[in-house]
Amino acid sequence: MRNRNQRAENGVQNASLWRSLLGIERAVVEEIEFDEDEQLLVAHVRPRKGARRRCGRCRRRSPWYDRGEGRRRWRALDLGTVRVVLEADAPRVSCPSHGPTVVAVPWARHAAGHTTVFDEQVAWLATQCSKSAVTELMRIAWRTVGAIITRVWADVESVYDRFADLSRIGIDEISYKRGHRYLTVVVDHATGRLVWAAPGRDKVTLAAFFDALGKERCARITHVSADGADWISAVVADRCPNAVRCADPFHVVRWATDALDEVRRQAWNEARGAVAQRRAGRASGHAKALKHARFALWKNPENLTSRQQAKLDWVAKTNPRLHRAYLLKEGLRLVFQLPYDEAVDALETWIGWARRCRIAAFINLQRRIVKHRASILAAIEHGLSNGRIESVNTKIRLITRIAFGFRSPDALIALAMLNLGGHRPVLPGRK
Repeated sequence: MRNRNQRAENGVQNASLWRSLLGIERAVVEEIEFDEDEQLLVAHVRPRKGARRRCGRCRRRSPWYDRGEGRRRWRALDLGTVRVVLEADAPRVSCPSHGPTVVAVPWARHAAGHTTVFDEQVAWLATQCSKSAVTELMRIAWRTVGAIITRVWADVESVYDRFADLSRIGIDEISYKRGHRYLTVVVDHATGRLVWAAPGRDKVTLAAFFDALGKERCARITHVSADGADWISAVVADRCPNAVRCADPFHVVRWATDALDEVRRQAWNEARGAVAQRRAGRASGHAKALKHARFALWKNPENLTSRQQAKLDWVAKTNPRLHRAYLLKEGLRLVFQLPYDEAVDALETWIGWARRCRIAAFINLQRRIVKHRASILAAIEHGLSNGRIESVNTKIRLITRIAFGFRSPDALIALAMLNLGGHRPVLPGRK
């Protein structure tokens, strides 16, 4: 069945209606063809005169080169339950900058197989719905969703300056795949938005962020919070020497919790005889009680249940060394709850206590604390932590599960940026 738009009766109105239904601008609808067997609507279109013979990369008007591969099709949004494609010629032009290039079309991005409005709807759905909902509704593969998201984010990035007004940033890494695959992420403390992300967690990866930021904007960075990793500290000191470096309190307390757990495991192994013999039996009695004391030792005192408080009292009576390690952990946590002037003295007191405690794990910890003392005190003074970054990381973990199956981390990063970068996609036709 065919319907040729002619300038007779209500032909102009029909052409305008078809352009609105197909979501295209600066184009002429030449013919509408419906294949009843395939349930496919084919719209034969062409760019308007002002949009013809432009380079697909830079949109510069260029001379004709050849017919290219002939006519092409672009997937458009469905009309009801019927699939829709646009069909048009796709010649090449000779661009002075890019050489022979397929012409730009006003209804789709360069080298894309879908229309712009199709891409926009897929991007919106990907930030709102589950993987299965997007693929079923749009009738495309999940990897195609990844390619579309990458295109949409590239367009958003070209319009908005994501590095504008950066002064206080947080840096962290997050695992996105098995096999020690990590993303380095940067978050703006002022707005809580994700500013930048890239695969890897080393100096080279982080240096790429500061390269993109530029020397002038690096000089405007006033505060940087991180988890105390040496590779982050080294790059920040080199690129932003005037910025105040703040060690995240959560990570510092976690160092103490890890040291405490090391002491608990050592006490448990001694109690079950794993130190004196190569193969120890199953834990029982005192050893079993120590094993289940982990949560009582980990939790903050104000959050303990009555049963866990009783367990902690039992540890104090039966294992003074482990209880001393617990008090050291709590003493370090208390430092971050004090005003800055009091925290300085409290941290010095804690370092002296840990240095004399005769517990190897906490002696090593105090050396680490001394190394990062300036950044720890700066975090207390300026009230800066990686709390916003941990919140973003939690959302990225959810996005990672949704994005499972993408071919490359670029699509995952694009989806994270669309969700958390402050410029979420909107449905086509909405403001």
